[in-house]
Amino acid sequence: MFNLFKKKKEEVKKSNYLPLKVREVVRETPDTVSIYFEQPEPFLDYKPGQFLTLVMDFDGKEQRRSYSLCTSPFVDPFPGISVKRVEGGLFSNYLNEKVNPGKTINVLKPLGNFTTDFHSKNQRHFIMVAGGSGITPIMGILKSVLVNEPNSIITLIYCSRSEEQIIFKRQLDLLEKANPDRLKVIHNLSQPSEDWKGPKGRLNRDSFKEFVSQAEYEQRYEEIYFLCGPDGIMDTAENVLEELGIPEERIHRESFFSAAAQQAHDNAMAGINSGILTRDVKIMLEGEEFDVTVNPEQTVLEAGLEQGLNMPYSCQSGLCTACRGRLLSGKVKMDEDAGLSEKEIAAGYVLCCVSRPLTDDIKITIE
Repeated sequence: MFNLFKKKKEEVKKSNYLPLKVREVVRETPDTVSIYFEQPEPFLDYKPGQFLTLVMDFDGKEQRRSYSLCTSPFVDPFPGISVKRVEGGLFSNYLNEKVNPGKTINVLKPLGNFTTDFHSKNQRHFIMVAGGSGITPIMGILKSVLVNEPNSIITLIYCSRSEEQIIFKRQLDLLEKANPDRLKVIHNLSQPSEDWKGPKGRLNRDSFKEFVSQAEYEQRYEEIYFLCGPDGIMDTAENVLEELGIPEERIHRESFFSAAAQQAHDNAMAGINSGILTRDVKIMLEGEEFDVTVNPEQTVLEAGLEQGLNMPYSCQSGLCTACRGRLLSGKVKMDEDAGLSEKEIAAGYVLCCVSRPLTDDIKITIE
């Protein structure tokens, strides 16, 4: 009976996967590749700026990683992601070194709120700040603006280490040349060569203020901001925008890493639990109710997966919202809540991948 239950769960899990075949692998920089997939049938439905979660087995264990789509569904015939190598990175090293055209990779459906709706009558000024691989989702949004909003303009401030580390350099040059009155790209390098004539040094408050002042246009444009990159760059930009009185709803931010979630994980593994106790949690999933015991070193998601539940998840850092559930009773501590809006938090939504139980009466429904 247990084997039949396990087999059924595995079949349900695999039915949630979408197999995508690699069409092309493009080397963007010495440590970054773009991987383009054949269009499945029906076509992959996604919004510019969203991400795909790749599902692969390493040493017999399923692993998942999220990567932003660098393509636009309005422009590009094939969906693609860009992956920058990370030291010791399980997925990033494999994708940079061993993936070739023809390989099939399982993915979950596209997710993410780092996007916007487009309309041909909009007159917006998109001010975009990207750092390193943070250009990936920005690229899809940028191309979508150019094709969908002829009355909108874009200023991109792109921070890279050096000339050879500029991802999509050729594409950006071509887009800027084709749209001289609508797209301005400012490359800011922290470690440029001696021949570099553009802005250099790390982005700070003064330099960002200068970039923003240079980007000011007539009042007829509604300014909207998209930030993606290392936390330092985004924090600097957000602080300046707050000083300038930019409304919070016009600032969109996408993080690839949560220092808070990582620190909480490290503390839990080291036995630093801040009063967190072993508690039983009720989880409503796929029409069934399950009792899950969550130990102090675990999150609700980790405990559920350990028990064999087919709980949805992706980033495991509290950023992507794939593991979102609604708290029906009890209280949890979230290590990171950046993926949720204030309205969602007020409505009782929690992120299971970073939630740790604080009371004995917790009940969470996965919708």
